[in-house]
Amino acid sequence: MARVTVEDCVDKVPNRFELVLLAAQRARDISSGAVLTVDADNDKNPVIALREVADQTVPLQDMKDSVIRALRRSVEVEEPEVEEDGVELLEQELADLARQALAETGGPDALEAMPDFASDDVGDEDGDDAPAKPPAAVAAAATEEDADDAAS
Repeated sequence: MARVTVEDCVDKVPNRFELVLLAAQRARDISSGAVLTVDADNDKNPVIALREVADQTVPLQDMKDSVIRALRRSVEVEEPEVEEDGVELLEQELADLARQALAETGGPDALEAMPDFASDDVGDEDGDDAPAKPPAAVAAAATEEDADDAAS
């Protein structure tokens, strides 16, 4: 068979730039193992792709969809919908994890004893906006002061 020319394909795809995109993507698909719709005749994949366009053996819309899929940066994945039972199950698991964490840390009394550092009123009682020290830092500073007093 004679070599295919771009003029043979322009009748099918009037825009030469679109033709290049479609033929290049089809050539990549052929390289990846797509089924040939014309005889290979010892031709390279781009020539086979152009022959397929000229003979209209592959639907142009399929080729356009393939180009769009290849150029897409993010893949659209449909997330499964969570049923009401699933939400209740997740809430139950979260409650169980919270109970386990409370048991490991000393229960709700330990949580009540800790100050809320996320609140807006974190400053000292005298009104300056310096953040209060966490309890562990206060305890560590107190033991360092005791050690310094004992050493003097």
